[in-house]
Amino acid sequence: MTMSRVPFFRVALAGGIALSSVALLSGTAFAHVSVQPEGEAAKGGYATVNIKVPNERDNASTVKVEVNFPLDHPLASVMPQPVPGWKAEVTRSKLSKPLEVHGRTINDAVSKVTWTADGSKIGPGQFQQFPLSLGQLPEDADQLVLKAIQTYDNKEVVRWIEEQKEGAEEPQNPAPVLKLSAASADHHGGAAAPSASASASASASASADEKDGGHEDRTASHKETADAGSSDTTARILGVIGIFVGAAGVAFGVLAGRRRSL
Repeated sequence: MTMSRVPFFRVALAGGIALSSVALLSGTAFAHVSVQPEGEAAKGGYATVNIKVPNERDNASTVKVEVNFPLDHPLASVMPQPVPGWKAEVTRSKLSKPLEVHGRTINDAVSKVTWTADGSKIGPGQFQQFPLSLGQLPEDADQLVLKAIQTYDNKEVVRWIEEQKEGAEEPQNPAPVLKLSAASADHHGGAAAPSASASASASASASADEKDGGHEDRTASHKETADAGSSDTTARILGVIGIFVGAAGVAFGVLAGRRRSL
């Protein structure tokens, strides 16, 4: 009787481990580059957002991230917050139709922000946030699709550029989407709204954005840390549940087999 218990527990343990592995892996299989606002991102206002980049590979690290901004709904101001170990480059492109912002005519807009590793990487099992101050958000759109490109140190390139179609399943490599809320009364919907008046110079407005953005980005960092901890805890709980469910299933099968043999 002692001999029969040994293979029983081995099979039960193996089944539980297999099931829990599926549960744990399912928590990371759907991780992708995303954009998350700090507070609300209101139409016609300003916002601080975080580009969240998880590393999906076990044998490579992320060394470059590129985020593209739509020129059909251009943003006059896109300012990256410095991230230690990363170099940020902002690319502007000429607009086919000038943009009016606070009484000023803007002939070009930010079309791309690129972060390149400069002493740091996003290693396996890690993620990195890249904070941005955005404005002025369009008033005639419900969302902004920010197509992203992620490059690993083994030369692999993942293009997060597929747009979600209504009623369809999420694509394999979905593009980050910033949802815009209804316009606020003062048209300064985001927490990163500049405190300078509309008649202030562009340099004064930029300075106010950076000051406000710093505080909000620290808040966003604490929030993301808490979210990451919560996700890890959930994955571990699912793993433990998987072990018990697997063991119970195998035990039931073994007992049923014994009854049939009797």
